[in-house]
Amino acid sequence: MCGINGIYQFSGLKIDTSVIQKMNQTMVHRGPDAEGVYQDDFILLGHRRLSIIDVSDISNQPFLSNDSRYVIVFNGEVYNFKSLKSLLTDYNFKTNSDTEVVLAAYIKWGKQCVNHFDGMFAFSIWDKKDQSLFIARDRMGIKPLYYVLDKDKIIFSSSVKSILNSDLVKRKIRQKSLIDYFRFQTVHAPYTIIEELYMLMPGQYMFFTEEKQELKTYWSPTTDFRSGDNDLNTVQTTVRELLSQSVEKRMMSDVPFGAFLSGGIDSSIIVGLMAQKHNQKINTFSVVFKENEFSEGQYAQQIAKQYQTNHHEIELSVEDFKQMIPTAMSFYDHPSGDGLNTYVVSKKTAESGIKMALSGLGGDELFGGYSIFNQIPDLQSKNWLSSFPNYARKYVGIFNHLAKGTVASSKIREILKQEYFDSEYIYQFYRQTIMDDQLKNLIKLDKLPLNRSYEIAHELIGYNTNGWSLPPLSRISVSEFSTYMQNVLLRDADQMSMASSLEVRVPFLDHNLVEYTLGIKDKFKKPITQKKLLVDSFKDMIPESIYNRPKMGFVLPYEKWMMGELKSFCIENLNEIKNISYVNAKGIDKLWHEFEKGNKRVSWSRIWHLVTLGNWIKENKIEG
Repeated sequence: MCGINGIYQFSGLKIDTSVIQKMNQTMVHRGPDAEGVYQDDFILLGHRRLSIIDVSDISNQPFLSNDSRYVIVFNGEVYNFKSLKSLLTDYNFKTNSDTEVVLAAYIKWGKQCVNHFDGMFAFSIWDKKDQSLFIARDRMGIKPLYYVLDKDKIIFSSSVKSILNSDLVKRKIRQKSLIDYFRFQTVHAPYTIIEELYMLMPGQYMFFTEEKQELKTYWSPTTDFRSGDNDLNTVQTTVRELLSQSVEKRMMSDVPFGAFLSGGIDSSIIVGLMAQKHNQKINTFSVVFKENEFSEGQYAQQIAKQYQTNHHEIELSVEDFKQMIPTAMSFYDHPSGDGLNTYVVSKKTAESGIKMALSGLGGDELFGGYSIFNQIPDLQSKNWLSSFPNYARKYVGIFNHLAKGTVASSKIREILKQEYFDSEYIYQFYRQTIMDDQLKNLIKLDKLPLNRSYEIAHELIGYNTNGWSLPPLSRISVSEFSTYMQNVLLRDADQMSMASSLEVRVPFLDHNLVEYTLGIKDKFKKPITQKKLLVDSFKDMIPESIYNRPKMGFVLPYEKWMMGELKSFCIENLNEIKNISYVNAKGIDKLWHEFEKGNKRVSWSRIWHLVTLGNWIKENKIEG
């Protein structure tokens, strides 16, 4: 795991080396083991290395091919690099690293090399002879790649802050992205919170010469899924085999590794598979709280005992956690309303000497672990609702909202306004943090832009798209992958684990498993009980006490903190948002006062992401 930087000036380099060195320095935490810079007449490349595979200095980057024609900077892991190496017999390898295999694969297969890679990655390869630049990102978007493109150059990096600190980009908020953030506590790719800054989408590559620019999608969940099997036993066996293979691949490491163990279904299965594949005790890590109402420690202990792991409990009080919040927020590369829990467990895991850990992230999205996997089909099954005209359904929603006045009832009101109940129309509301009727009081615009979550769902799973051929539950999975998972969970996992120089691997997002699971018919995957297909496929490995209990999540007393010790911190950072010209300062104040009064529609999570945004704006000197 590393960090990469680059500046390609199409007509000839006029930028000093000190710029790429400054970009490298911004993300030392992403790669504390080594630093490198490459420069020629057209390009600057920078790299920070966290050594996981072949830790010798000969594998440091930027890395040059044997003939010095090609130069690569690479972030991530390609798990099948050894098998690929056996196919690349015409290249004389000098290292045991996956980086050199990626380079050799590009030399042999060109742009199509990405179709051969099994892993998580973001990399760039410079061809000195043809003066061309190739940039690619992994299928699921596990590793980040940000860029700024103008008529003169492209600047790219693993880090938003590195690009900002190049001083080649205006630190100005993109208006539509701010609204996207207000709605969803994140900004959906390819956009970022910064006006000129974009994110390469998962499963895409870019190719540049002075005369040519190409952007291509080489993989998509709506085109690359497999047709589902018709036998339940076959489905369960295949799911088990694919996840087992995925875990085994991700245990490849030349440094100490472990696993996050929450005591939930996903992490318990991952740890069980690791124990089966490894001849030594697995290191497992759990955050537990002294206050029992916040702790899942007993469940993690149960799995640790069952598989005889070397278990580490990171015991915190809620006060300990609260004290970490300002430091953790300083590591937000891009603002987010989540991720603090990942910072805590990553920090303590890294302090134990671990450099790589496996995580259960992705299991909920793939196997229907969230309530929406039941809520959306249940709503769609109520055909009688469609017989009522839209205006009548709208009034039903209004009356329901007036009666309950909760976040959930406000979402029901918006859903009932829709002309259709297809997933593409109604999914957008399930992940929305601030609803549009509230947002209109916070933003001084006559008309709000189209909901970005709707745009994504419409493009991927809308009628007459490839996604329409997916089973209905898989359409929800694709929506989750492409919004909340990629732009909140994966981004936070990356930025908060790399804050402690820890690499996190995610077996549930192996593309082979994803392609197979998306094709599984709903009758096999419907979560009648929590993640039923996944649980039934591994029932012999996890006790009933793990899979037959309520989902807890990472819940802490934010309301109490925000009204108490963190109140001044919250108000100070909300004031930063009020300085943006098109933000209604009075609306922000009213939202805060509604939160203090206990308004059911303004829970702590409807405020906290605005606090983190204000803090990020202040720390990074961003213009409104």
